[in-house]
Amino acid sequence: MRTGRDEPARRIPAHVEAAALLPGLYLVATPIGTARDITLRALDVLNSAELLAAEDTRVMRHLMDIHGIPLRGRRIIAYHDHNADRQRPVIMAALRQGRSLAYASDAGTPLVADPGFRLARDAAMQGSRVHAVPGPSAALAALSLSGLPSDRFLFAGFPPTGKSARASWLRQWTMIDATVILFESPRRVNHMLEELFDIEPNRIIVVTRELTKKFEEVIRGTAAELLSDPRLNGIKGEVVVVLDRPAPVMADAGTVQAALEEKLRTMTVKDAARDVAAELGLSRRDVYQAAIDLTAQKGVDDRES
Repeated sequence: MRTGRDEPARRIPAHVEAAALLPGLYLVATPIGTARDITLRALDVLNSAELLAAEDTRVMRHLMDIHGIPLRGRRIIAYHDHNADRQRPVIMAALRQGRSLAYASDAGTPLVADPGFRLARDAAMQGSRVHAVPGPSAALAALSLSGLPSDRFLFAGFPPTGKSARASWLRQWTMIDATVILFESPRRVNHMLEELFDIEPNRIIVVTRELTKKFEEVIRGTAAELLSDPRLNGIKGEVVVVLDRPAPVMADAGTVQAALEEKLRTMTVKDAARDVAAELGLSRRDVYQAAIDLTAQKGVDDRES
């Protein structure tokens, strides 16, 4: 006798709703790869919105065709970095008239490295309601796959393209005590790894590419290991890089004292202890006590001299 647990999967009917939407701007997350990653609510909104806008109208039209969502004569407004200043007033006027408008970027969640930021900001500032229709996000998908701590993370976007600016930018963000998520061009991944190697060769880095697509790949290792990994030679596709947190700084007493002496030239004991503790990853209480001891010793030395 076949039990429910042994039954093969079978097609389950689903339907797209056509309920009238509340007025406002709907930020619709769309698949980053596999077309079926779209949510049912996103399809409902694309079906019901009075107006449609997209970073690339061809991408939205293709997505709607795949899922059987008809345009019904609705025009898709192109809204991207190059025409945003010209098109935004048109969209704002429609929202002031109480219309419902769905906006989608090329892939993923609007506003994440995406021109939708100013659209949402201006809509909110003029008093129009902004609705989130959550779904796929390349940054969060990469974080999930990375196996790195996710209790505290930072999305830093794309590094600068110039070598000097990129090195300085990476050094800034790699000091943050959080998992860092970056987007990068496949042509520049190895340059970025060289700079990360100079900063901290043993930091764990996860390079992901083509997330949710046929050739999805996740490559893990230290900066030193990844620089010699043949899989990163000529890497192609959409790339997301996830960096582990910096290694704890093992500071000895001499390092702490030198740092405190430098800070105490211009700071109070309390402020100096706070900054040194943060920079060296030490207990603020312990560093504060060391600062008190140091100032007391300095006072004795000054009296003896």
